[in-house]
Amino acid sequence: MTLRSSFSLAIGGFFLIGCCQAATTSPLLTRGYTVIPEPQQASLSPKDFRFGSGWSVEAGQGVDRNSEALRWFGEELDSRFHISLGGGSSSAGVLRLEIAPNSVTPGQTQDRDVDAIKSQAYKLDLSAAQIRVVANAPAGLFYGLETLVQLLKRRDGALWLPEGQIVDWPDLQIRSIYWDDAHHLERLPELKRAVRQAAFFKINGFVLKLEGHFQYASAPAVVEPYALSPAEFQELTDYGLRYHVQVIPYLDGPAHIAFILKHPEYAGLRSFPDSNYEACATNPDTYKLLTGMYQDLLAANKGVKYFYVSTDEPYYIGMADNSQCHEAARAKELGSVGKLLAEFVTKTANYLHDRGRTVVFWGEFPLKAGDISALPSHAVNGETYGPEFDPLFKAHGMRQMFYASTQGEEELFPDYFLLPPSRRLHRARGSSGRVPSGIAAIASNPARQTADLMGVMVAGWADAGLHPEVFWLGYATITAAGWRPDISSARESMSSFNRLFYGPAVTGMERAYQLMSYQAQLWVDSWDTKDSTSRKPIWGNSDKIFTPRRPARDEVVPLPGVPSPADLSYQATWSRENAQRLKVVEDGDPENQELIGLLNTNLTLAEHNRYGLEVFLSIANLYRQNLDMLTAFAHLDRSLASASDAAKKQNYKDALESIDQALEAVRNIRTERNTVLRDATATWYKSWQPRVAEANGRRFLHEVDDVKDHHPDRTVDMSYLVYRELLLPMDDWYERVQAARNQFAEAHHLPVRKAALDWKSLN
Repeated sequence: MTLRSSFSLAIGGFFLIGCCQAATTSPLLTRGYTVIPEPQQASLSPKDFRFGSGWSVEAGQGVDRNSEALRWFGEELDSRFHISLGGGSSSAGVLRLEIAPNSVTPGQTQDRDVDAIKSQAYKLDLSAAQIRVVANAPAGLFYGLETLVQLLKRRDGALWLPEGQIVDWPDLQIRSIYWDDAHHLERLPELKRAVRQAAFFKINGFVLKLEGHFQYASAPAVVEPYALSPAEFQELTDYGLRYHVQVIPYLDGPAHIAFILKHPEYAGLRSFPDSNYEACATNPDTYKLLTGMYQDLLAANKGVKYFYVSTDEPYYIGMADNSQCHEAARAKELGSVGKLLAEFVTKTANYLHDRGRTVVFWGEFPLKAGDISALPSHAVNGETYGPEFDPLFKAHGMRQMFYASTQGEEELFPDYFLLPPSRRLHRARGSSGRVPSGIAAIASNPARQTADLMGVMVAGWADAGLHPEVFWLGYATITAAGWRPDISSARESMSSFNRLFYGPAVTGMERAYQLMSYQAQLWVDSWDTKDSTSRKPIWGNSDKIFTPRRPARDEVVPLPGVPSPADLSYQATWSRENAQRLKVVEDGDPENQELIGLLNTNLTLAEHNRYGLEVFLSIANLYRQNLDMLTAFAHLDRSLASASDAAKKQNYKDALESIDQALEAVRNIRTERNTVLRDATATWYKSWQPRVAEANGRRFLHEVDDVKDHHPDRTVDMSYLVYRELLLPMDDWYERVQAARNQFAEAHHLPVRKAALDWKSLN
């Protein structure tokens, strides 16, 4: 690790905060000023001064008055604070902007590329008469103005800034986020909004996975009903470059390409004929297909330096020996399956490198230490891989990036806060919370001593079908460690995020995030799992190919029993057998009410990103519906028990009334489920294109991955959000209870009931 000096010096009434004071309160935050990422050096006086519309802007050396940075700055001042600055002299103060090479000298950094770091460095001189923003290059000027916007603090009806000086630069040149549009597609304006939001937190890489949501001219069969056109992708690319954000294409291979290999046109490229997960790395047509798709993306992504060739999880490379793929022989010839993967990387990366792109790939299993020398040295490993491997990547001339994740397998919401084990029905996943663990993965990674590092990528995976709005807390705070790794504390970063992302008037947002996290974990934990009979079995996993295939897993919850048709006798055991389940539901109920109250309150208080709160509220209502349903099952149990007791006492009408209450309760559960799903769909579709089987002259081929269980792919539409409920055998239960009720009614000359439930109907 490159060590940096720590400063804490009193100089003429100013105090200088060095870049390495970890685990202490940020001096800016102590004064009520929020900046993400935290600046490297801040030398502040005790004084604050006013800033507002009376100030003028002076474009000095190297600054174009019509620059994108100035345009962005004006837009942010207008949208956030409803002020605009003049262009001439002013008695209030002058904001002077300057770009001059070598005007800002960065301190020590992890990244050895001095020029790349210098281009993003800036200096702010802050005083009541003049603010100077000085940078070596346009990116630095943009980041300096960005910090200035974040610093502005409302107090007593005015905007305030601290007197002093900030000198700032990144630790790593690339700070990227992974935006996963494999299973849905944002509308183009929403993608632009996301890119601009990323830029606000000094994120300069927007790694975009589209899968079939791009209109590939070379592979029209894979294009889904809604897909970005080449012109739209270039428009998004150009938009990002305005804000120093590279929109970076991401295309998987040889694995994770069921979206391609599920199509009959490409089934011949499979490494194993009965699995759509992985393509044959020795088939020339695999490369013909991929390079065609690469070229389609390159042509619509001009101006960008990087390209992600995702070699993620190629579990079975080098194993195939069948009529359409002979990888095993080639792996043996090369000496290992890892060298066959290296050959794949070489062929694909060289194609892109020859066309001006720097390729980032995943240098992981099945690569072994001895395989690294077979990789192209110009490629960048998108992750660190441990002390056995990282020094070898460095010795081979390969640079690396830190990898962290704001979400992995969580459903509905990331694990920002962890539900206490004492409140769980099942064993918890091990984690320390996404933000602190993500920051630690960057700031405390041993690769700082052994690898040649140049960036960080923070992922939010869409495999579980989450809305990307839930990822921003992790995106902003974890990537910030790529700018300054010695962040004062993860908790402070999270607090600063809420003020910057939503506005200073919001209240209790940290608690809201905690409750969103708890409730998501409760949503999963309140159900059990069993072997699926509704989806095709899984072909294999990271360890081996399954022979025969193994069942996928579905979430399940037990249903109450069915009364006897003869006398309505019923054993009320459900509530007793599910006492612990009901306890976690009971504990979660008041927290859900608190959460919904906080979200509704902050919808009126938030100045920015209200849409994210709307998404949160739609998810909170999904939580609510689950709690209500499980509570209703306990009521069903009691109603059926009451019917049994009434029948024993020959109160036949009362018995039937209790049965009818149970049947109506089930219908009400379905109605509430459908209402919540309909509302969530309407909210999510404000930013998403519809998930449909057919549109724009294209059809979606619904065929699930043979290896990976991607929750959104369980259904074509948004009903994957309630997929587990749709699998419950409620129609059978309802018909059996109704049949028992009617047999009892006929025996006692009372009216029968004939009403179908149609549990799976979403209308």
